Amino acid sequence: MKIDDIIAILEEWAPTTYAEDFDNVGLLVGNAETNCSGLLIAHDVNEAVVEEAIKNECNFIVCFHPILFKGLKRLTGQDYVQKTVQKAIQQNIAIYALHTALDNHPQGISYHLGHCLGLIHQKTLLPQKNSFYHLTTYVPEKNKEALLEALHMAGAGQVGNYSHCSFSVNGEGRFKGDQHSNPAVGQKGTHTRVNEVLIRVLVPRHVQAKVLTALHEAHPYEAVAYEMVALDNVDRNIGMGSIGQLPKSMDKTSFLQHVKQSVHIPAIRHSNCSKEKIERVAVLGGSGSFCIDAARKQGADALVTADLKYHDFFRAEKDLLLIDAGHYETEHFTKKIIHQHLIKKIPNFAITLSTVNTNPVIYF
Repeated sequence: MKIDDIIAILEEWAPTTYAEDFDNVGLLVGNAETNCSGLLIAHDVNEAVVEEAIKNECNFIVCFHPILFKGLKRLTGQDYVQKTVQKAIQQNIAIYALHTALDNHPQGISYHLGHCLGLIHQKTLLPQKNSFYHLTTYVPEKNKEALLEALHMAGAGQVGNYSHCSFSVNGEGRFKGDQHSNPAVGQKGTHTRVNEVLIRVLVPRHVQAKVLTALHEAHPYEAVAYEMVALDNVDRNIGMGSIGQLPKSMDKTSFLQHVKQSVHIPAIRHSNCSKEKIERVAVLGGSGSFCIDAARKQGADALVTADLKYHDFFRAEKDLLLIDAGHYETEHFTKKIIHQHLIKKIPNFAITLSTVNTNPVIYF
């Protein structure tokens, strides 16, 4: 199996097209055409993780956080990033990062953090915009079903839990081919009228190219008339963070203790909050100060996230219990999620779960 085959499995699950613009996901080091001798799943990649890959005869590391986030201007081994990348290149080890492509998955990092806290009825906290296109095309009535099937097979017409969604209107198509044309209907140089069907389907962003290929391959016309328009629609199944309910409300102190035990952290920072009972909880694994306002607007009693600055705690306005539970701690289960997905997809392949603790924070 080539590294590229594993990447295809990963990107079907967590398409890189849904990663945030600031992020650096995908294959960061190595050649996708290389045969994969073994796969190591890690949260972060550092020198110790690369050494672990060497020890386990793995030449491909799939991780959550990208080791390359900003552009490298030199590769001289002056810091941990350069040293890690140098070692990976020297040992012919490829590195692939998922990060916000998995963050934005409907059952991604925040969903699992919510599950860890026992939340039920979870939904996306910050749904992603611009994740849909609208495809309109025109086809002879007799070719309608064949074309629709090809478009649906490519991923068009998927709306939430519903597939094969489309809208069509009957009408009359008119055209005249020039001397170089090869019309499927009518004759070149003559005005032709055809009973056509206007077809409209929603196209998720990550399958746009695949759907266009299917359109051109399945459409009977030599020149296909179509429109592909980007939509401002919000996809509530894709986005950052999650919000849900506790099965039973908890008092503030009990909930703080519950968070500590659930994410395995010895101490947490939190805001002052006038609410005595916590029931509706928002979560975002990793750095989540940008979702404070969204959590308040959606009526959350508490927000569990990480990397909050001093002034972020003021934004809680005493009506939101704002909890900083640690970056690593709110994401610590990530490598297990990746590992579980891949062993289901390629059960007979050599996949190793990293045992290296990459958390750079030590609590005293």
